[in-house]
Amino acid sequence: MNFVEELRWRGMLQDIMPGTEELLSKEQVTAYIGFDPTADSLHIGHLCSVMILRHFQRCGHKPLVLIGGATGMIGDPSGKSAERNLLTEDTLHLNMEGMKKQLSKFLNFDSDAPNHAEMVNNYDWMKEFSFLDFVREVGKHITVNYMMAKDSVKRRLNGEARDGLSFTEFTYQLLQGYDFLHLYETKGCKLQMGGSDQWGNITTGAELIRRTNGGEVFALTSPLITKADGGKFGKTESGNIWLDPRYTSPYKFYQFWLNVSDADAERYIKIFTSIEKEEIEALIAEHQAAPHLRILQKRLAKEVTVMVHSEEDYNAAVDASNILFGNATSDALRKLDEDTLLAVFEGVPQFEISRDALVEGVKAVDLFVDNAAVFASKGEMRKLVQGGGVSLNKEKLAAFDQVITTADLLDEKYLLVQRGKKNYYLLIAK
Repeated sequence: MNFVEELRWRGMLQDIMPGTEELLSKEQVTAYIGFDPTADSLHIGHLCSVMILRHFQRCGHKPLVLIGGATGMIGDPSGKSAERNLLTEDTLHLNMEGMKKQLSKFLNFDSDAPNHAEMVNNYDWMKEFSFLDFVREVGKHITVNYMMAKDSVKRRLNGEARDGLSFTEFTYQLLQGYDFLHLYETKGCKLQMGGSDQWGNITTGAELIRRTNGGEVFALTSPLITKADGGKFGKTESGNIWLDPRYTSPYKFYQFWLNVSDADAERYIKIFTSIEKEEIEALIAEHQAAPHLRILQKRLAKEVTVMVHSEEDYNAAVDASNILFGNATSDALRKLDEDTLLAVFEGVPQFEISRDALVEGVKAVDLFVDNAAVFASKGEMRKLVQGGGVSLNKEKLAAFDQVITTADLLDEKYLLVQRGKKNYYLLIAK
């Protein structure tokens, strides 16, 4: 498998330094991508870079994951209009542990193969580097003129940021450049990869290597992922879509991919899955013949959810989706954990009811009219129940005066009332 060709047809290649393809075709190459440990979880904005490393390893090359323990304490000005908060050493350590666990799902770190993945932390080689040593050994090789010519610096100096650019951030490209030099000398790393906003920093590293020891290294970048309408990829009203289920439940994660537009699904299935070209082309053709079936979205959501979470989490997310949009059973509803239940029914009207009343037992008609205003009147409810139009916890209500008790509660806390096909109400016992 040709790595560059793989990225090219998947739409994952933006810039590439001359000679990179030739190098990759003649030897096993070691390459790295850097990740700033600004949180203890990756989010889907990182996924394109992670998939690049995954393809790189599948093509027989050796991936290095560089965790920016040192550079994460400073912040990269590329693509930013303001300086980021500096992190403490303890926070950085926790964040790196969380990221390592997630990356292990995509890359083979543990095998004896010569191209097994490795994780490195630039704090390990920067922590003992004094400022005087750094400016003597690194700073003297790169001119200020060279650094000022970078787009990431020019944008910040040309008034896009109110506060300009601090000296701390200005040094970032030298620090990242030194990472490349260090990995070139200690790991034989000849290629750095990253998002297109990193091109300036990457080429500074290549120039530093050339000037310090005459070495030749290479670079390639991927385009920044956007939505078809030009909006920012991976951002929702509630913020980032995280890989950690503590921050984004598998159900919400699955729903994000399921709800992308047709145009985005066609691009994303190439970028965010490992499905081969022929199968993807067949899926696209099938989807275009019957777009209403959302074949691409369903397959994309399945592949990414299984890869990031598990087959079990994917099946649970599908079951949860069917509860809201399909003919799910009461058993399926009762299998949902509380977080998924609340995620599925986010936005539906909610009412608080008395747990004490349920302990005693209360007639449905009193509960759903007097205690919670699900129905405007008892007459309206009686008519709907007689027509089979009212369900409690996905089971048809047999009688309008059926007695409801704590035994009916989901997760010992919730009642789900359905009026007609699409109107849901969540009652919370307190």
